Amino acid sequence: MTSTVCNPTTTPSSHPSFLFPQITSCKTIRDLHQVHAHFIKTRQIHDPLAAAEILRFYALSTHRSIQCARSVFTQMEKPNYFSWNTIIRALAESSVNDHSLDALFFFSQMVADGSVEPNKFTFPSVLKACAKMGNLEVGKCVHGMAVKFGLETDGFVVSNLVRMYVMCEVMEDANLLFSRSVGDFGVLNGRKQEGNVVLWNVIVDGCVRVGDFRAARELFDKMPHRSVVSWNAMISGYAQNGFLKEAVEMFRDMQIGNVCPNYVTLVSVLPAISRLGALELGKWIHLYANKNGIGIDDVLGSALVDMYCKCGSIEKALLVFEQLPKRNVITWNAIISGLAMHGRVEDALDYFSKMEQAGVLPSDVTYIGILSACSHAGLVEKGRSFFNHMVNVVGLEPRIEHYGCMVDLLGRAGLLEEAEELILNMPIQPDDVTWKALLGACKMQGNIDMGKRVAEILMDLAPRDSGSYIALSNMYASMGNWEEVAKVRLRMKDMDIRKDPGGSSIELDGAIHEFVVEDDSHPRAGEIHSMLEEISEKLSLEGHRPNTTQVLLNMDEEEKQSALRCHSEKIATAFGLISTAAQTTLRIVKNLRICEDCHSSIKLISKIYKRKIVVRDRKRFHHFENGLCSCKDYW
Repeated sequence: MTSTVCNPTTTPSSHPSFLFPQITSCKTIRDLHQVHAHFIKTRQIHDPLAAAEILRFYALSTHRSIQCARSVFTQMEKPNYFSWNTIIRALAESSVNDHSLDALFFFSQMVADGSVEPNKFTFPSVLKACAKMGNLEVGKCVHGMAVKFGLETDGFVVSNLVRMYVMCEVMEDANLLFSRSVGDFGVLNGRKQEGNVVLWNVIVDGCVRVGDFRAARELFDKMPHRSVVSWNAMISGYAQNGFLKEAVEMFRDMQIGNVCPNYVTLVSVLPAISRLGALELGKWIHLYANKNGIGIDDVLGSALVDMYCKCGSIEKALLVFEQLPKRNVITWNAIISGLAMHGRVEDALDYFSKMEQAGVLPSDVTYIGILSACSHAGLVEKGRSFFNHMVNVVGLEPRIEHYGCMVDLLGRAGLLEEAEELILNMPIQPDDVTWKALLGACKMQGNIDMGKRVAEILMDLAPRDSGSYIALSNMYASMGNWEEVAKVRLRMKDMDIRKDPGGSSIELDGAIHEFVVEDDSHPRAGEIHSMLEEISEKLSLEGHRPNTTQVLLNMDEEEKQSALRCHSEKIATAFGLISTAAQTTLRIVKNLRICEDCHSSIKLISKIYKRKIVVRDRKRFHHFENGLCSCKDYW
C-alpha cells in the first residue's frame, strides 16, 4: 500500500475520508486498531493526511479513544491546524473533567509552537473547556486572544464566548456580548439575525441558570426564531426550579407552535407532570414517544415509571418497568419508592430482592424508599434491619433522609423516646425535616409535653417556617387551651408568619383544576356546593359523624362541621363526581397530609358513589374503594 499525497486544491472527493476508506469502514475500536497497526507497519502513518484521519477517528468517532488519540497526536512530527483542533476538541468535549484542563494545555502548546495559528475552529473548543471548568480568568485571556486574531465577530466564537461567561455566571459580560452581537448580526458572516438561534439559546439558558426567569421568558418571547433547544431550555428550567405549571404550559405552547418535542423535551417535562399528578398528559407523552420512535431507554423509562407512580397509576408503572430492555439503579429506585408510596410494602421489598438478584447495587436512595415502605406499614423490626444492613453490610453512610425515615418509622409506631434518642445521638446535625417527623408523631400519639419541646426546637431552628407554630397551636387546641393557642397565633402575627394554605387539584381532560379550603372561585362553584350538600346528607345516612376534633379553632359545633365539609380534597372530590361519568376513577393531589375526617369521609364516598378515588397527599397515596383504603388506616 503506497502513500497518497493530497493536493490542497482537490475536489471534495479527495477529502481524507475518501482517500482512506479502510478507516471509515471500521465498525469497532478493534478494527481501527488493526488499520492503525497496518499503517504503522507500512509507514503510511507518516503521511500527514493518514495520521490526521486516524487521529480524527480515535478522537471524534463513535469508536473514540482519547488515550489512543493522544498517542497518535504526540507522535506527529508537525501537526497541522486540523490535528491541533481535533485533539483540543476531543478533550474539550470529553465527559472526564480533567480532560478540559488537558484541552487548555494543548491549546497553550499550539500557541507556543507557533507553526500554526489558532483559528475560528479552535476557539469554540477552548472556550468550551473554560466553561466546563468555570475558569473565568483563563476564559478572559482566551477572549483577548480571539480579539487579537480578529475572530471576535465570528458567530461560533461569539456563541461560545457568551456560553463561557454564562457558565461562569458573569451575566453582565454575557449580556453585553449578546446585545452587541444581536445588534450587529445583520453583517456578521453574511448571516441574518434570525439565523443566530444558538446565541439566543445560550443567553436564555444563562438567565435560567442564575434563576432570572423573568428575563429568560422576555428573551424567549423576543427570539426571532426558536429551535427545539430553545423550548427545552425553558421547560427544563421551569421544571427543575419548581415552576411546574409554567413548564407544562410551555410544553403545550411548544406543540401549538408546531415544534416537535424530542427525547430531551420528554425527559425534561415528565418531572413537572409527575409532581402535578397530571396523568392524562403523562399518558399522552408515553404514547407520543412510542408513535414517534423515541426510544424508551433507562433514562426516559425511569422518568415514565416515576410519572406513573406519582400520578397514581402504579399498575402502569409496573408494566413500563417490566417492558424496559435495560434498567439502571434510578429505574429500580423509582419503582421501589413508588410501590412504597402506594402502600404496596411487600411488593417494594420483593422488588428490592429482585434488584439485588439482578446484580444492581442499591444506592442510598434505594434505602430511603425501603425505609419509607417500612414506615408506611409500621414494620419497625424490618426497618431497623434494613438500616443496619445499609450501614454495616453495604457500607453506605446514612444521610439525613435515612435518619428522618427511621424517626418517622419509630414515631408512627409510638416509640417516641427511641425516636428522640436517635435524633440526639445522630453523627450529623439534625435538620428541621427530621424534627418535624418527630413533631408529627407527637401530634399523632398525643404526647403534648414532648411535642411542645420539639416545637420550640423547631422554632429556633427554622423561625420562619409556619409548620412548627401551627403544630404547637393545634396541640394546645386539642387540649382546649385557647389561651395558649392565642399566644402562638399572636407570635405568628408579630413575626408575619403565615400558614401554608391547604390545596387540592384534580386533572380532567388534560386540564388541572385547583381548589383551596372553602373555595367558591370555580366557574361551577354552585354545582360543587350542591354536590357537597348531597354528599353530607348521604354520609349522614350511612352513620358518618363529622370528626370535629380535626377543627382546631374556637368555634361552635355547627361551624366546625361546615368547615370540615369545605376541605379542599372534598371540594375536588365533589367536582370530580359532577364532571365525570359513573365509575370513572378520580385522582386527587393534596399538598398537605389528609385529615382524619376527610379520610373517613372519602372511604364512605367511594362506597356510596361506587367510585375508586385515589388521593395523593404530602406523604403517600390512598386508594379508596368500596369503603376501604389501601393504607389500612395507618398513615
